[in-house]
Amino acid sequence: MDQLAVMKAFCRIVERGSFARAAEDLGVSPALLSRDTKRLERRLGCTLLHRTTRRMSLTEPGRLYYEECRRLLEELEWVEDRVREGSRRVAGRLRINAPHSFGMTVLSPRLPGFLERYPEVELSLALDDRVVDMVESGFDLSIRIRAALPDSGLIARRLGTVDQRLFASPAYLAARGVPRTPEALADHRLIGYLLADDPGQWCLEGPEGRTSVPVAPSLEVGSSLMLRDMLIAGQGIGTLPDFISATEEAEGRLVRVLPSHALPARHIFAVTASRLGTDARTLAFLDYLREALAPAA
Repeated sequence: MDQLAVMKAFCRIVERGSFARAAEDLGVSPALLSRDTKRLERRLGCTLLHRTTRRMSLTEPGRLYYEECRRLLEELEWVEDRVREGSRRVAGRLRINAPHSFGMTVLSPRLPGFLERYPEVELSLALDDRVVDMVESGFDLSIRIRAALPDSGLIARRLGTVDQRLFASPAYLAARGVPRTPEALADHRLIGYLLADDPGQWCLEGPEGRTSVPVAPSLEVGSSLMLRDMLIAGQGIGTLPDFISATEEAEGRLVRVLPSHALPARHIFAVTASRLGTDARTLAFLDYLREALAPAA
């Protein structure tokens, strides 16, 4: 027996003064309401309603039970209204997890605009290049950059696409020469990324199709930002996503290597634990980030 449903049904019977009218309101049969009321009385060990063919009246225990049920149901309705109102209001603490490099280069310059738009939001942003268990860690939203996400109970929304290419500094290329083919990379110093899906190879897509390049790096780092700095310092050739490389390339500190080749595109996913459970502040951040990442017209 669903106790909450029985409480609601009992209150409706009392207020309508009839099993038949209450059953019509609730969309059930009068026999079902009568059966549930008898079960309730057996469970409580007392009679709640005096019933005759012509009229129905509350016993003293029945009046007490009705008054307390009505009070509890009104309090429950008040709580639900408060929660429902809070879920529509863009306010409260929002806990986000994102890759360190993405957080520093993409989120950091955009967060002030979000906080100005929604001043009642308290933002908690944790940066970690490793994939964390967002439910266990208590995050409302996790940003992940992957070619694809594994099947799970999480809900993923794709916000954008990331291009990833090979780069080196002008000084390095001037000293060591410019590779013209993927195979020529074997003669160069390569910088690896420890958290890559497959650190031992680069899968390059170019005019001739896909080429797998073995990577035996002379230097490996676990941060895309440090990798960028090592490339600028002339330490070798490495891969960078466009949100890190764009400024450095535009200002001439980095040069594309094998410009007709690229690694497979990766996607920016916003991951939440539940589609239905996503509250107003999370949805507001998703909309704001999607707007901020949209390509300029």
